[in-house]
Amino acid sequence: MHKISLPYNADSALLFQRIRHLPYPALLDSGNQADLKGQFDILCAAPVCRVVADQGKCWKLDSQGQQTEIDSPPFQALKKVLLEYGFLERCQEHPRIPFMGGALGYFSYDLGRYLETLPEISEDDIPLAQMQMGIYLWAIVVDHEQQSCNLIYTGDDQHTQMQALARHISITPASPEELPQSFKLLKPFQSNLDKEGYQQRFDRIINYIRSGDCYQVNLAQRFSASYSGDSWQAYQLLRKAAPTPFSTYLEVDGGELLSLSPERFIQVADSQVETKPIKGTRPRGDNPDMDRQLKEALSASIKDRAENLMIVDLLRNDLGRTCTTGSVSVPKLFAVESYANVHHLVSTINGRLDSADKCLELLEGCFPGGSITGAPKIRAMEIIEELEPHRRSAYCGSIGYIGFDGRVDTSIAIRTLVASNQTLHCWAGGGIVADSQCQAEYQETFDKVSNLITPLEKAFLQN
Repeated sequence: MHKISLPYNADSALLFQRIRHLPYPALLDSGNQADLKGQFDILCAAPVCRVVADQGKCWKLDSQGQQTEIDSPPFQALKKVLLEYGFLERCQEHPRIPFMGGALGYFSYDLGRYLETLPEISEDDIPLAQMQMGIYLWAIVVDHEQQSCNLIYTGDDQHTQMQALARHISITPASPEELPQSFKLLKPFQSNLDKEGYQQRFDRIINYIRSGDCYQVNLAQRFSASYSGDSWQAYQLLRKAAPTPFSTYLEVDGGELLSLSPERFIQVADSQVETKPIKGTRPRGDNPDMDRQLKEALSASIKDRAENLMIVDLLRNDLGRTCTTGSVSVPKLFAVESYANVHHLVSTINGRLDSADKCLELLEGCFPGGSITGAPKIRAMEIIEELEPHRRSAYCGSIGYIGFDGRVDTSIAIRTLVASNQTLHCWAGGGIVADSQCQAEYQETFDKVSNLITPLEKAFLQN
């Protein structure tokens, strides 16, 4: 491993603008907030190749755009390419460097179609591939706790290139082409479901639950608005208005992802596994007393605890497919975490891998995350496909990395916008169970999405 020290800046967005002109830039943004425990930001660009999956096929694209088909399912295809570049041989884990290169990008919710046979009913109108993962040979790692910034790379043949990049980052001011263009929302966000449409779908889920088809289904609605300009400017506003520990800005073929997710999907470090599903939500109060009451009500809610426990059991089973027998445990059940606009009920599930090279099998066995499908997972996904008017794209998929050293950290892509074809899409959903009330569930979707839509419309909507 090689390391070049760079000037530290508490705002990694300014640093990101220095590399954004390079192909496929990515920012994993921890929020740099003490209460969010956001320590590391990861920035990279110019992948040596990319692994893409869509419409039942997988392929590798080199930096020149040369395409080679890979005759394997997506997670296995990604592992094959990682092995080509020294997976688990290129470097060893370092306690203060979470990412020293590897695969970084997104797995869309609909990547689940490679794993399970699902109906094809809802409209697929967003032109993003179902998986896009870049293989990055270098990364900039910002450590807010140590107030340090380092350019990390592992290849001995990269010295000259990396030294030139470090000089550019350190001494070159952002050029005009790196600065965001004017961003405008051309119309207010509109949902793909009105209240009546939501009620009809809610009622059908309740009927499915009563007939024994399922226990819980996550029902989402999508909000869309046309825009002009550069989505990076929209992300910069959102990261200040609603900081979260798993924020992300990704530029990919077909658009950009702007994620303000609070939810971890899968983390692997030193073969120790952690997942932290969110189930149970209350809005923040207008004053401290009201806020405390809402938080306490969430913590004491029998319904929300039962809903959370269903997903904990589902994820215990998912982890058990790959983790060492007897290693899966639940050290935290029903903890309350607070964010800018909502309180969440969060549990923590741990496990252990007997071999670091099983991390991709672990991701495959848990994908997509149970907290955003329902239980049982496959039946819930079938009902989601039947009832939601549009495919979810990146929403409720996962964003993150699989490092050359075997470390993994991924989020569930909730509170996530997809910018594509001059339209911004964002989603909000919630788990429907037998004793759910339609009005409360419908309102919860607006509570969840308000920290995205309200700041954007206030700052950028053209009168």
